[in-house]
Amino acid sequence: MSLTATYRLGTRLFWRDKAMLFASVLTPVGIAVGLPTLMRHVTAEGVAAAAALSQSAIAVVLSITAFMNIGVALTGRRDQLVLKRLRCTRLTDGQILLGQMASVATQTVAIIVVCVVAVRIVAGVPLPANPVAFAAVTIAGSVVMTLLGAAYTAVIPRLELAAAYTMPVFLVCGLSAGAMGPIPLPSWLQAILDLLPTTAVVDAVRTGELAVPFLILAVWAVLGYLALRLWFRWEPRRS
Repeated sequence: MSLTATYRLGTRLFWRDKAMLFASVLTPVGIAVGLPTLMRHVTAEGVAAAAALSQSAIAVVLSITAFMNIGVALTGRRDQLVLKRLRCTRLTDGQILLGQMASVATQTVAIIVVCVVAVRIVAGVPLPANPVAFAAVTIAGSVVMTLLGAAYTAVIPRLELAAAYTMPVFLVCGLSAGAMGPIPLPSWLQAILDLLPTTAVVDAVRTGELAVPFLILAVWAVLGYLALRLWFRWEPRRS
């Protein structure tokens, strides 16, 4: 078994899980396409409002499809001893985790692309002006959020609580990027939220500026990697 095999295994397990499909695919796609389409037809700003909300919704897709998905998936495979059994094979720990995370990151990027094309068709939202920069920042954001989600499993006690433990992350990411509407926040709080990886991705998509967003993503990637190395658990916590 190789890294490619663990990638295929993670993808196959994901698409066979109907509950995961609803939570990690249908829900973010519904939000990322449905809300901009609604804004397109009910606000005076029309396409401009739809475009702004469509960009903000990228944070929702990243927080649900990448962060929550890998958090729930790895917690479930840990509790079901799938990860423990994989460690008994010739695979290294890095190959096991990298295959799982690469599968989730790939699916996240694909869903973001689908959403961008869908809102272009149904709401008339323009496609990204710089496709290369858009692709680079969405891929980087997907990888970083997947890495952080894998590290976050260290604080999730068991599978039944995985969704509840990851939900606050989704709410904070959506709020910080404006996906939940223009909610006034204190300037000091907004400055902190601007340092989140999802906000960095949305800012890069909006402005085309990549230097600062990539620096923020790089810092979060280092923190996620260190947390993963220090605290990731391969077996359930025994009470």
